[in-house]
Amino acid sequence: MTSPPDPLAALGVTVGAEVRFRRREGGRWHLASVERLERDGSVGLRDRKGAARAIPVDLIEVASTGPRGGRVWEPLTDVAARTQQLRLL
Repeated sequence: MTSPPDPLAALGVTVGAEVRFRRREGGRWHLASVERLERDGSVGLRDRKGAARAIPVDLIEVASTGPRGGRVWEPLTDVAARTQQLRLL
């Protein structure tokens, strides 16, 4: 029996991934971790204070490694739009 596909994987994130979000455009950034995909398409996050949040995808950025090894933030919409390279066997 196969497990159902992970809806977060389609967005390019996993449960526990570190992200940052804004409550509105131009607001402050808040750090959080990914928990789930909500029914309305937003991402369920847990912020540093332990509060659960449901944030739209366009207000979330994902941490990744830049060309010089430092942390850079990419919009989740860009990560989700990127095609995934399949692993060679």
